[in-house]
Amino acid sequence: MEVRQLQIFQTLAEELSFTRTAEKVHTVQSNVTAQIKALEEELGIPLFDRLGRRVTLTDAGRNFLPFASQALAAMDQGQRAVQTGAEPSGPLRIGAAESLLTYRLPEVLRAFRRHFPHVELIFRPYLNATLALELEAGKLDMAIFGDDPRPYSSIKSIRLRTERVLLLADVSHPLASQPAVKPADLAGENLLLTEAGCSYRGKLDRALALGNIRPANVTEFSSVEALKQCVTLGMGLGLLPAIVVARELRQNHLRALDWAGPSLDIVTYILWHKDKWISPAMVAFMDLVKDKLKDPEGRRMGNMPA
Repeated sequence: MEVRQLQIFQTLAEELSFTRTAEKVHTVQSNVTAQIKALEEELGIPLFDRLGRRVTLTDAGRNFLPFASQALAAMDQGQRAVQTGAEPSGPLRIGAAESLLTYRLPEVLRAFRRHFPHVELIFRPYLNATLALELEAGKLDMAIFGDDPRPYSSIKSIRLRTERVLLLADVSHPLASQPAVKPADLAGENLLLTEAGCSYRGKLDRALALGNIRPANVTEFSSVEALKQCVTLGMGLGLLPAIVVARELRQNHLRALDWAGPSLDIVTYILWHKDKWISPAMVAFMDLVKDKLKDPEGRRMGNMPA
């Protein structure tokens, strides 16, 4: 089994196209076909189904993919370990949610770029449900993750801070002047929420389900900025971290409701796989994030239990 075969397999698994794979790995399509055929013969099982022009992973291919990705990531880490020395350099792939990347990290990035100009920062979105797999496969070196602690045996973490999460309305909404808003008050309301799987969205969903409370309508957004603008226009109640709406609250364009239900706040962590080599670039980024994003309430940071 050769490194080139694993690289071509990983790319084909992502692209599901022999033509695009050949372009990405800078070879001809016949060579992609030959390398995949050789890998399948060595493993003794097909990794892809070829259905006309469609290419799909077989069950064996899906099972093999995380191991191939992990092997390639380990080789990349090994090369970086012997080539970079102690000076932070090379690519650093970080998973971060839009709200954190937009409102918490710019100051961190400016300082990091000034002190470590040879590190190539690559930020990628992630899904909470697949985050552990992406860290294990080496698609992400680390992630800044907002949620309650989770018992991942394969993941290490450092606690950063608590983020307030607010239920929001435009200033003319009847609930905006109510002294306390309970989950039951959301019955029949239009809710503007982030996509399912978002940590704070999940907290609200559970609070409503517990009381068997049904909103009139739920509109999902992949962008927190679009969600915020729609709440400002009076299209419904929204749920967002306080950092996203700080300016709108100061300018009285939005009103934070006096929520009397279960806490919707989340805690942010730095996460990385327990078996990953901690590169100088990772150490530098972790140290800077811990310094810049330390909890203003003075809570002690430390490793989250596995």
